[in-house]
Amino acid sequence: MISSPPTSNASPCPSPADKRSQILEGAGRVFLESGYEGASMSEIARMAGVSKGTLYNHFASKADLFSAFFRQTSSQMQAALEVLGRNDSPNLRDSLTQAAEGIINVLLQPHALGLYRIIVTEAAHFPKLADIFWHNGFASTLENLSHWFSAAAARGQLNISDPQLAADQFMMLCQTRIVQRRRFMIPVEDDPASITRIATLTAESFLRIYAP
Repeated sequence: MISSPPTSNASPCPSPADKRSQILEGAGRVFLESGYEGASMSEIARMAGVSKGTLYNHFASKADLFSAFFRQTSSQMQAALEVLGRNDSPNLRDSLTQAAEGIINVLLQPHALGLYRIIVTEAAHFPKLADIFWHNGFASTLENLSHWFSAAAARGQLNISDPQLAADQFMMLCQTRIVQRRRFMIPVEDDPASITRIATLTAESFLRIYAP
């Protein structure tokens, strides 16, 4: 009788894409904790659970790794924000409040706060960072808000001559108090009730400007 070959319990080797994701996850933890200058490739390799040789096989330099992490995280932020501003509910006040709550909650995520702080610190060394962050984090949200406000104006719910400016204003109102203070690590109440209160005030302030 021919016996079957022994079954191997070894786990399959991770694909290059999986290994890259593993490295980016580890790099993200180090960059967000230490910033760019404070991060070392040795620490990133340790955090990612790979050798420095493997690290350099995927990324030629710390700058390349940082740019890849930044693009990935900015894109994740865009995905979370892009669904906002697509609400055509007849109750505009409630819709604006819900959109403001969504924006505030996304901007309070640890990665969003970390990216903002990194931009402020590292923009001089990486001039394109702000463009990447803006394009992947804010541009699509502002576009969605602008289209939403244009549609609301067409229905007679808003009186807006410049929807793009109105979108900018709404986004800035969402960053009042809680988001700005959290960015600078200033103590502030950021529980759900506090976020709802700021979101409600944002909607009401916006309507005072643009309600017919």
